[in-house]
Amino acid sequence: MRAAVISAPGEVEVTEVPDPAPGARQVVVKVSACGLCGTDLHILQGEFAPTLPVVPGHEFAGEVVEIGSAVTELAVGDRVAVDPSLYCYECRYCRAGRNNLCERWAAIGVTTAGGAAEYAVAPVANCVKLPAHVRTEDAALIEPLSCAVRGYDILRAQLASRVVIYGSGTMGLMMLELGKLTGAASIEMIDVNPERLATATKLGCTAVATSADELDRPEGWDVVIDATGNEKAIQDGLGRVAKGGTFLQFGVSDYAARATIEPYKIYNQEITITGSMAVLHSYERAADLFAAGVLDPEIFISHRLPLGEYASALEAFKRGEGRKIQVLPGV
Repeated sequence: MRAAVISAPGEVEVTEVPDPAPGARQVVVKVSACGLCGTDLHILQGEFAPTLPVVPGHEFAGEVVEIGSAVTELAVGDRVAVDPSLYCYECRYCRAGRNNLCERWAAIGVTTAGGAAEYAVAPVANCVKLPAHVRTEDAALIEPLSCAVRGYDILRAQLASRVVIYGSGTMGLMMLELGKLTGAASIEMIDVNPERLATATKLGCTAVATSADELDRPEGWDVVIDATGNEKAIQDGLGRVAKGGTFLQFGVSDYAARATIEPYKIYNQEITITGSMAVLHSYERAADLFAAGVLDPEIFISHRLPLGEYASALEAFKRGEGRKIQVLPGV
């Protein structure tokens, strides 16, 4: 089969690799669509994945074409979205229900072969069947949505919060949509990309700006969310948290990124600084929200490209073009 392979830092190509075969409790999925994510750029930089080469792609959905000998929950022909999370279920974090902090954390498309390929293998437990009205290609959005759901689990958002989000890419826009559901009094967004800010406005954002200084909020915001991973944005956001407020590090930063804090201010103003890592007990809920129409795929997906253009798709993503970029292995 054809697959995108990251063979070494900075090196990616679409090539022929062996067809996958399922284990007893696994299925083979014919991939309909695979979304690109900042994590894929980190893998390309040599971060996250412990060993290369690897087939990337942790946001995908498709059709089951083969099942393992002990699989009874799914059948050939079922359409599924796949939670990429792979946990050991043995370490102290897994036993405490904090599986996303697993000491042996792994993920399809990060540490094992993923969905940037014609076919991918997944545990049956990681597959969520899609209702008839959900288009298979669109369902690749469920994985990033599940990360956003996890983010709001961390926030434990209260009604009438004043929220600001740094970054109006796919993840920032998903945080916007969920923020509306949680009853935020206002949601403002900051980005340097005017096209992305226009999308935020279209989705009902309260206000947009290229800098927090342009927004009339001298007292700060109850909730500040970084969805960029950019250390300058993070540094600015840390200084915009209102008294008693929360800063959520949601965007994925480079390992070398650094920001400074003011310990006395954190103490004196009871500011919370926290993070949200990947998916935790949120994938099925995200699938339900997606089926209920919380996101409009036609707004969120800006590029649908053939698998053969994976390398150029990564470059477009790196340049900040569009919103969610997908590759379609069947095209």
